[in-house]
Amino acid sequence: MNYSHVLGTKLQSRNATVGIIGLGYVGLPLAVSAASVFPTIGFDLDPRKVEAILSCQSYINAVSDERLRGVVDQGCFSATTDLERLSECDVIVICVPTPLSSHREPDLSFVIATTEMIAASLRKGQLIVLESTTYPGTTEEVMKPILQAGGLMSRQDFFLAFSPEREDPGNTVHETKTIPKIVAGEGRDANDLASAFYDAFIDRVVTVSTPATAEAVKITENVFRSVNIALVNELKMIYDAMGIDIWEVIEAAATKPFGYMPFYPGPGLGGHCIPIDPFYLSWKAREYGLSTRFIELAGEINLSMPRYVVRRLEEVLDRELRKSVGSSRILVAGIAYKKNVSDMRESPSTVMMEMLAARGANVDYTDPHVPVIPELRDHPELHGRRSVNPKSIEDHVYDLVLIATDHDAFDYPVLASKARLVLDTRNAMARRKLDQTNVFSA
Repeated sequence: MNYSHVLGTKLQSRNATVGIIGLGYVGLPLAVSAASVFPTIGFDLDPRKVEAILSCQSYINAVSDERLRGVVDQGCFSATTDLERLSECDVIVICVPTPLSSHREPDLSFVIATTEMIAASLRKGQLIVLESTTYPGTTEEVMKPILQAGGLMSRQDFFLAFSPEREDPGNTVHETKTIPKIVAGEGRDANDLASAFYDAFIDRVVTVSTPATAEAVKITENVFRSVNIALVNELKMIYDAMGIDIWEVIEAAATKPFGYMPFYPGPGLGGHCIPIDPFYLSWKAREYGLSTRFIELAGEINLSMPRYVVRRLEEVLDRELRKSVGSSRILVAGIAYKKNVSDMRESPSTVMMEMLAARGANVDYTDPHVPVIPELRDHPELHGRRSVNPKSIEDHVYDLVLIATDHDAFDYPVLASKARLVLDTRNAMARRKLDQTNVFSA
């Protein structure tokens, strides 16, 4: 039987059943988009996510309750923790985390475990697509042997592809449907099938020659951002020492219509991709006897930014108030890693809160998007901490407000009134042309 033809016909007629494994920031938007065309099943081991989906209560900003209800109520989308139902799916897409280990090496345990679960019920004619960001070679070198261990062969019995996720939490301009999709299958049939699948609900599909190339595309995108953010963070530290405003420099440089692209400094990098993915490439490069000095230096600079901010905070408190961090009360404004989202993955705010607490400071946080800090693998002691409401606090209760994330929902004049000093890592006060008499940059 020509399994490629059978699956291609199902995709063309929109009768293929799609399974999305991992219903987080990548998986849920993808699942809802796919469900607009194909019958879709979402798989997640967290029963709370499944219950929320079945109740049409979205926990991801990119998916509204109304949009979720539209596909659930029509019977186009369901969710389950029962992985045995994977055998029902013609297309299976993997959207699980790919974090770093404690030694900052790739941790593919989620990808491997998920692939093993798929292999347990793998049948002929299925298309398996990995979307999780990883190093070049993962799809064919790690996943393929696991899937073939039961006797079915890639290219012949089942089809394997890689298509990197490109979600940008908080971005209101671009969504899953409008972001061009990179696709590469192992062999022509897999390539055609993966392209046909995504083309059904995404505006533009861009095919590349091999899964390793597609994996390299995603790594390259994130290395580019990591390196440029590290550069502007280093420039910030240099210009601060010279008494030059980095934000004014960037604004002026950005008027050049060619040869310059603005990147902006901050207290460190957050999110799942940029702080992590470059280290995947560095690790893989060592297999070929190559070092990635440029990439690793960028990572070191970005990882050092929370320490720089805390040192700057110590300087400001000592110079302006003659107080030590250990005798100060500090409010961290913004615990999410970027503005207008609730995503806390790799947030530098959590690192700074721990550093300040270790120095004896009394530290609170406020974030309208994160009312309670969830369980965090690297910061278990912060679990359960609750956001304070600045409007319920008397003026000058805090010695310093540290603006770590520039949420639009913040009332910045109110924030500034709650502390004797403000340390602004995002240029939020100056950008809004607010009173700067007690505001310092970091």
